[in-house]
Amino acid sequence: MGQAFTEISEGLKDAADHAKGNKSGVVEHAPQALDVRAIREKTSMSQERFCATFGISIGTLRHWEQGLRRPRGAARVLLKVVDQNPMAVITAVQEK
Repeated sequence: MGQAFTEISEGLKDAADHAKGNKSGVVEHAPQALDVRAIREKTSMSQERFCATFGISIGTLRHWEQGLRRPRGAARVLLKVVDQNPMAVITAVQEK
């Protein structure tokens, strides 16, 4: 068979080995944890105001801040943008 088949076959063998617990030669990528409390405190907002401003439920924010859950997907991206440029998000979500 061709080179593509060989590469796919080797990749499948590596994936099967990994699934069986053999992690040698495997690189796992995990996103860096966000300090949600620090991000909120950087905005000088209370939990209630932060949630109202950015559309997050208070329960969710508390779980993130207590480390019981981690933000994922779009919420994670939102928090990273708030961390870097909170005014950009505030401007974007303001009612006109």
